[in-house]
Amino acid sequence: MSLKAFIFDLDGVIVDTAKYHFLAWQKLAQELGIEFTPEHNEQLKGVSRVRSLELILALGNRDATTAEKEQWLHQKNKDYLMYIENMDASEILPGVVATLEYIKAKGQLIALGSASKNARPILEKVNIMHLFDAIVDGNDVSNAKPDPEVFIRAVQLLGISNENAIVFEDSVAGIQAANIAQMTSIGIGDEKILNEARFNFEDFTFIEHAFIDSLLN
Repeated sequence: MSLKAFIFDLDGVIVDTAKYHFLAWQKLAQELGIEFTPEHNEQLKGVSRVRSLELILALGNRDATTAEKEQWLHQKNKDYLMYIENMDASEILPGVVATLEYIKAKGQLIALGSASKNARPILEKVNIMHLFDAIVDGNDVSNAKPDPEVFIRAVQLLGISNENAIVFEDSVAGIQAANIAQMTSIGIGDEKILNEARFNFEDFTFIEHAFIDSLLN
């Protein structure tokens, strides 16, 4: 049994902070007179904060100066932080902790690979920081998914080769990043949307210990 690195995205995989991002973006969009729906929000999954703002401005055919964009990004993040302030362990998605603990019990390595710049405070709030051997978030990388930088940084920190890494993702861009890096990609969510993933599960309650064992052999 070789040593593997199990890399988890944060938003939509470990916790559902996507709803808080949506509320913060929607609040900003409304203030700018732009309609922003849950359907529009799908396009923002796995996308950087700057690119997300550009997509929203495009929806409203809005031009903006660099200073305006900076101000709006700051405002969005301030609203988002306000929403996540009261997060606790109840916000962890079903089956996640059991999967993390099983991987840990098998003596395997666990990393976070997320575009979120608030990943560390969120892991602290939901009380699972201790389960991670490495954390790479939006503060550590310059390229957004589908660029595999975030995952490659994670395996480098753990001293594991790309082919011995397994990535759990809920976004198309994240699955593509894992595939580009030649890591095993596991889609969490709608199989029709995440059809480029090597394996698919609706959520972690469908992932059995036998499946984790099969990844180790």
